[in-house]
Amino acid sequence: MAPSQTADVGSAEWWLTRLWDELANRRKYADCMRQYYSGDHPLPMIQDKARPAFQRLLKQARSNYVGLVVDATAERIQVDGFRLGDEKVGDDEAWRIWQASSMDADSDLLVTEAVKVGRAFALVAPNPNDASTPIITAEDATQAIVAYEPGSRRERAAGLKTWLDDWTGLLMATVYLPDGLYKFQAPKPLHGVTKPKWEQREVEDEEWPAPNPLGVVPLVEIQNRPDLLGEAHSEIEDVLDIQDRINKTLIDRMMAQEFSAFRQRWMTGYEVPVDDNGQAIEPFKAAVDRLWVIEDENVKVGEFSATDLRPYLDSIESDVQHMAARTRTPAQYLLGKLSNVNGETLKATESGLVSKVRQRQRPLGEGLEEIVRLYLRAAGDPRDLAALEVIWHNPEFRTEGELVDALVKMSTLGVPREALWERWGASQTEIAQWREQSDQQAARILGGDPASLFGPKPDMTTDPAAADGNPY
Repeated sequence: MAPSQTADVGSAEWWLTRLWDELANRRKYADCMRQYYSGDHPLPMIQDKARPAFQRLLKQARSNYVGLVVDATAERIQVDGFRLGDEKVGDDEAWRIWQASSMDADSDLLVTEAVKVGRAFALVAPNPNDASTPIITAEDATQAIVAYEPGSRRERAAGLKTWLDDWTGLLMATVYLPDGLYKFQAPKPLHGVTKPKWEQREVEDEEWPAPNPLGVVPLVEIQNRPDLLGEAHSEIEDVLDIQDRINKTLIDRMMAQEFSAFRQRWMTGYEVPVDDNGQAIEPFKAAVDRLWVIEDENVKVGEFSATDLRPYLDSIESDVQHMAARTRTPAQYLLGKLSNVNGETLKATESGLVSKVRQRQRPLGEGLEEIVRLYLRAAGDPRDLAALEVIWHNPEFRTEGELVDALVKMSTLGVPREALWERWGASQTEIAQWREQSDQQAARILGGDPASLFGPKPDMTTDPAAADGNPY
């Protein structure tokens, strides 16, 4: 069922078929990255005849280093707020709506998902109960997809979200186009069937298609490591082979341990006794409280040397270092080795990771900024949102003493207090509280009312005079 044979190009049915097929192909990649991240790696390769005997060891011979790579990157990518135009601090209205949809927490899920599988999605929808507070939801990369206009990597032409309804057992799909939302459903496909039989989904008290008040595709893609062809890449896709090598070395080491857990002994010149049936009897029983006594002076006893496991351990450490170098993850994160290291050395070892995180923030920020533009527009914000930018938490770890010293020096250069609080790591909510407390304290000293001294804070969403970013 090719799209051109079933529906007109550009119609909702055409987009549904096209995007469903594309999403099915992407799921394979996303599922693979997700399995590696969770430690569910393919079992190491060994000889087929040995596989049943070592099935237990095979499942134990997987050490999840790629999961650490993802976590080490994602944990340093944290959204602290959004700045509009020449504002010195984050925009209160943008942060209010962001928090109202719990995106201060869900943004961590979005970032981790994008770092893990290459992309994540967010959906913006009007709030029927409060027009000033649109709804933002985080969407999974295996359930959502966006198509772009030919020749563009940012102008969205269509979007698709699909999911399995647990209540009805039906496969649901919504096609997002600038002129409307088209809803479909289909019976859950049988195993091996990839083409659902879609039909129009009837929704009570809702017209077909449902109107799209935003006028643009409300599904936004957040990409990690995008290229010029529009493809996004997982942070671990090019180190999976290294992870497989580590797992193979682990099973070899565990097999060596299994065979050489006890040193094998040998004996020459000794006649092994037999029972009445001619079966050999074990001549000695080994124990800590037993003594072997051999009266025949011609008998010689010895033991084979134990297997040296050091080469296996060195091989694993070498592969881990290769992974650390390729992903710019500090080796001490993966190897757990850190001793007698001063602050400057530690900072140098993490410089690669910090630089990588700052590089990843730029493409991730483009998607997040588009989300904010969408929900501010949906809330009726009249301001020019072209200069919107994400305020990222500083990915560089510093001690409190180092940070305070740097902020004190910056204050002598005339850096505004709000900017210093932001550098300290305060959230936008904390900055607003501190600013209010600081103004109240100054008002008490000057002997006046804060509103009369500093002026009432304007409504940034309705007051055109406030569009210059001045919060007072």
